[in-house]
This record gives sequence, structure tokens and C-alpha cells, in this order.
Amino acid sequence: MRPVPKWTLLSSGCAPLLLAGGWAVAGQLEGPAYDPVTQTISVLAAHGAAGAWVMTAALMALGVCHLLTAWGLRAAAAPGRVALACGGVAALVVAMVPPPSSGGSLRHGSVAAVGFALLALWPVLAADRSRTAPWPLWPEISLAVTLAMGAGALWFLFEMDDDGAAGVAERVVTSMQSLWPFVVAAACVHRARSRYRATAS
Repeated sequence: MRPVPKWTLLSSGCAPLLLAGGWAVAGQLEGPAYDPVTQTISVLAAHGAAGAWVMTAALMALGVCHLLTAWGLRAAAAPGRVALACGGVAALVVAMVPPPSSGGSLRHGSVAAVGFALLALWPVLAADRSRTAPWPLWPEISLAVTLAMGAGALWFLFEMDDDGAAGVAERVVTSMQSLWPFVVAAACVHRARSRYRATAS
């Protein structure tokens, strides 16, 4: 297994914190007019939103975190690292093409959909079939995570179409997608430490 630098714990660990912190602060700035249950994160980054600058900064920071993590996560298969990096780029583009204050945006929605797909696919693409990698990179675990993220995305689409709890569904899916790189990085660093201790003893 190729070594994974410890700084990937920082880049991957900051991703879910920055994302959740961004929507929490931006939601507070938006006030009671914003409903986090039914309204999406994109509403917080829309033109004219009170907390747009906060949500935009959080999305850009998220994209940078994913790019750094993909670079350092050497134990993962290359296709998965590329998908994670491209998901980071998608987050940056989403931040740069916010939706309008009312109505939808084809550009924003398309980039967001691509980002969702890439971040859902990267776990299974990063799987190590040689069984030399930590458990988060095992094929069956990676497939299960990808399927769970895909199911979450379908739930989000259903809630959007039904005018339901789209905000909740989106937050669940994006939380999963932003947290999983940290789980993988932590397992890789822990495996390396365990091997080092076993060799040194």
C-alpha cells in the first residue's frame, strides 16, 4: 500500500466541517425566511442571499479540500482519486455559477448533478481489489457506500419533485459525500502507523 501523508487527515477532515459550518452560518444570516427542511443549500448561495458569500466560500473551500485529499490519498485506485478531484472541481464551479434569486439555473443544476455523480462514484472507483488496503477501500465496502450515496441522491430528487424535505435529503447526501474521504484517509493513516509499530517492535 502506498503511504498516505498525514495532512490528508486535515484536508479531508475540514471538508464536512466547512460544508456544515457554511450552511449553518449562511442559514442564520438568511433568517427565518429560509427553511432548511424544504429549501436546498443552493438557495443560500443564490444571488442576493444574505449569506451567499459564506456559502460560496464554504463550497470553494470544500472543492479545495477534495482536490488536496485526492492528491494525497495514494492508497486509493487512480480512477477514484481522479473522480474525487473532479468532484472538487465541480464544487468550485458550483460556487462560481450560483443560481438566480428566484427560479432555477440549468448551468448550476447541471454542474451540481455532475458533482453529485462524481462524489457518489469515487468510492467504488477507488477500491483496491488486492486486499492490501484498509477496509474502506475493500470492493464490497466501496460498492455499498456508492449505492448508499446513489440512494440518497434518488431520495433528494424524489423530495425535489414532490416539494418535500429536499433540504434534509440534500444535507444527508452531501454530508455522506464530504465525510467519506476522511474515513478513507483516517483508515489509511492508521494502517500505516500499525505497520510501522509492528516493524519497529
